[in-house]
Amino acid sequence: MRYFDRIIRAILLLRCVARVVLFGRADKVPEKISRVIVVPTGKLGDVVCCTPVLRAIRTHLPHARIIVAGNSKLHRPLLVDSGLVDEYLDLVSPGALGRTKRCRADVALVTGPSYGAAALLCAAGVPLVVSARVEGGFSPSETRPYKILKRLIKTFPYRIGEHAPRERLRVLESLGIFSDDTTKHLGFSESGSRKVDQFFLDHNLDLAKDFVVGMSLSSGNKIKEWPVDRFAKVADYLYEKYRAMVVIIGTKGDCEKTKEMLSFLDRKTKATDAAGVFDLDQLKAFISKLHLFISVDTGPIYIAESFNVPTIDIVGPVDERVQPPRGLIHRNVVPPHRVKPELSILNARSYNQAESLRQVLSITVPLVLETINKLIGDLPRSHRQQHVVDETDNRMLNYQ
Repeated sequence: MRYFDRIIRAILLLRCVARVVLFGRADKVPEKISRVIVVPTGKLGDVVCCTPVLRAIRTHLPHARIIVAGNSKLHRPLLVDSGLVDEYLDLVSPGALGRTKRCRADVALVTGPSYGAAALLCAAGVPLVVSARVEGGFSPSETRPYKILKRLIKTFPYRIGEHAPRERLRVLESLGIFSDDTTKHLGFSESGSRKVDQFFLDHNLDLAKDFVVGMSLSSGNKIKEWPVDRFAKVADYLYEKYRAMVVIIGTKGDCEKTKEMLSFLDRKTKATDAAGVFDLDQLKAFISKLHLFISVDTGPIYIAESFNVPTIDIVGPVDERVQPPRGLIHRNVVPPHRVKPELSILNARSYNQAESLRQVLSITVPLVLETINKLIGDLPRSHRQQHVVDETDNRMLNYQ
């Protein structure tokens, strides 16, 4: 299969070269832009962090039609109701080249280094294709075919170690659009909201009275995951101190992990298992209604950020300076005495597994509890429940 994929990629590159020979490089900025393809590279959290790009296009090119291309099974339910997307173009299933040609886009913007997407757009004849040029380090996405392709299209600098949402906005600078606004934007449907309201009602959760905390135990990369027994101790503490109602979310594949975590809870602690309950639209609605969200660095924490929900990000081996939520209502729990983070957004495949695990496990329960208490103490009144108070608490010592 890998050999076959190489052949397909080589053929695609030849198509790009042929296009350039016949029509010139895909680096020409059209005088009028009416249709823009945007390819948000990465997984769920990365896509959320690309919404500032969509927002900037909507603001500066209000009459342009925005087409989000890539994995439509992810993009459509995640971005629908955001007001930022007009069409979805699937690049994953067969026939993608033909569908891309029929789009007749004036511009195609790829928010990270992606040979497959950029080559497909170039071969489809889009006049201007812009994709990332990685600077300041190594990225496995910068393959030899991609290095050749960069000569045939327009590129923008994507600097390793810098704030990723801001770096992605650089893809717009070829169009004369300059923005520093990295605010994330999502929405959800009324039906999704009603389903979540019914969930709260069925589980006796009152958002007006209860301090409702969401937790996600899993991640797309298992090396980032924190032990479930430690999550249980955090839930115990939240209930004992703040009478927090903890709800555990996850996919259907997370059900066993969630059950294991619940088995570690103190008998007094009240927690609700919501693993596999919500689809993506409903998950957005659910997270938007929370008072606090706690997880490792994973997609749902960026959903929480987009809805201005306070977050605790247990970053483990992830570089907290690059993408995790920032601001007054967000806190990142960083491994103590860490020399450098093992995982990079642009290089998440090449890392020292033992060191990554050490960095995850070095984050203790008291460290997370201390961070939670500081965050709650610093929250603006609009984010605080009356019964959520900040006080010195020696009980943290019981959660070692």
